[in-house]
Amino acid sequence: MRNSKQNTMRVLYIVTMGLLSAILLLGQVGMAVLPNIEPVTLLVIVYTLVYRKRVFYIIYAFVFMEGLIYGFGLWWFSYLYIWTILALIVLCMKKNESVVIWCVLAGAYGIGFGLLCSIPYFISGGIGGGLAYWIAGIPYDIIHCAGNIALTAVLFKPAYSTLQKLHNTQLVYIHNAEKSVQV
Repeated sequence: MRNSKQNTMRVLYIVTMGLLSAILLLGQVGMAVLPNIEPVTLLVIVYTLVYRKRVFYIIYAFVFMEGLIYGFGLWWFSYLYIWTILALIVLCMKKNESVVIWCVLAGAYGIGFGLLCSIPYFISGGIGGGLAYWIAGIPYDIIHCAGNIALTAVLFKPAYSTLQKLHNTQLVYIHNAEKSVQV
């Protein structure tokens, strides 16, 4: 009986993690025509709040799929840690309920994104290469900051509410599946 519950949970979470990873990718690729305006930061925040440590499955599947689409260049390595850092920050702030604070975090993350991305360029190209990469991207980081704030301000509550309802529905389904196996 316990095994049945674990299998049900495992399948549900694998499907959910795959779907949420695909939504991240579609949001990023779908908005690629707008420079550095994307829902990834918002969604990583929301996914982390709802799925806690399971968010890392979503993040790494997303980053892997981006590598398949855009290639596994130097930029790709930064994505392995950039989204992980954001999730870790959110995990530390998980009790926060203020949309304003989430907007501030999303904006700060947007403005600091280029600096975080430049780390592999500091390593491979030295201080000059890293600084050149970071400074050249500052205008895009400003756009990223503004886009993150706007998207988070408008979409945080509905995205969080919807995902929380999905998660709660899954938990009820798992509980009911466990009951039916016991009967």
